[in-house]
Amino acid sequence: MNNKQIEVACPCCETRLVVDVLTSTVLRASGPQQVDETGKVRLDESRWDAARDRVHGRGAEAEDRLESALSAERDKESRLDDLFEKAREKVRRSSEDEEEES
Repeated sequence: MNNKQIEVACPCCETRLVVDVLTSTVLRASGPQQVDETGKVRLDESRWDAARDRVHGRGAEAEDRLESALSAERDKESRLDDLFEKAREKVRRSSEDEEEES
């Protein structure tokens, strides 16, 4: 822990909180059953596995988002061509209507 973080013990439930002084946000919270006799948080394999799974999931999620963006970029040209053709057809119809009225 450094000067930008403080550790506080809740008087009601004895939960240990690590708070960022600059942002006033709780960085970690550990209940009394998660702390050893010295006051340090016990290492728990399931917490480590869950954190590892979240990190691995981020990579797959980012890859999916990148692939989606690339696919949208590839399709952009054909969508813009379709919009251009529709606009051209609309202009042509409006000019034909004006000629018929004259």
